[in-house]
Amino acid sequence: MAKVAVIMGSKSDLAVVKSAVAALKEFGIEVEVRVISAHRTPDEAHDFAKNAAKNGIEVIICAAGKAAHLGGVMAAYTTLPVIGLPIKTDMMGGLDSLLSIVQMPSGIPVATVGVNGGENAGILAAQILGIKYPEIAEKLAAYKQKMKDKINSDDAAVQKEAAEF
Repeated sequence: MAKVAVIMGSKSDLAVVKSAVAALKEFGIEVEVRVISAHRTPDEAHDFAKNAAKNGIEVIICAAGKAAHLGGVMAAYTTLPVIGLPIKTDMMGGLDSLLSIVQMPSGIPVATVGVNGGENAGILAAQILGIKYPEIAEKLAAYKQKMKDKINSDDAAVQKEAAEF
């Protein structure tokens, strides 16, 4: 079974992380959720990243705010795909987190979604896993079809309403 780790730098990130976990579960993906800080628990971060593949993890999502080094630290110690999830902050509205995650040094890539983009982080992880797991790819196709149907329905309703202006 496909497995994704969702790591947050602080318990305060849990509200944003919940939507990533929900998205992963929607696609039938096993999720391991942890609080590991790149700065406060660096040994744990190192050990987790080094052993993630051995423990069945196939993608790691890292939610972090401010300095937001968690994704880069994880990516430095694993060859697994790492997705950075920047958390909105009071100081710069999350721009600080976004820039910290997206500006990785050469050779240490971290895919990055938008600030507080938990759902997109989960969907991106599912898309990565969909390459290997046909059942996840099928669920993604159904998910996208559902979105398409909703927009087409909204379009028809708006056209009808606009005709009555």
